[in-house]
Amino acid sequence: MKEATKRSFFRWIHIIFSIPILGYIYSPFEQIPNYAPVTRFVFVPVLVLSGLWMWKGHVLRRLISKRSPQMKTGQELEA
Repeated sequence: MKEATKRSFFRWIHIIFSIPILGYIYSPFEQIPNYAPVTRFVFVPVLVLSGLWMWKGHVLRRLISKRSPQMKTGQELEA
């Protein structure tokens, strides 16, 4: 998958999962307890993870690519 496609994918995830949070913020006060658990445990973590991936994903990809050759050749570290 191309890097541009990955960026676009994470941007759309970030945008789509932010919409329910906006609904949570602007919903009537009586409705907030109905949406609180889903917002806290699903939408916010996905939003944070996708944001971090877009911000610092290049660092994680670089770390993974440095470790990949060791795993591909079958070399394992013996303790």
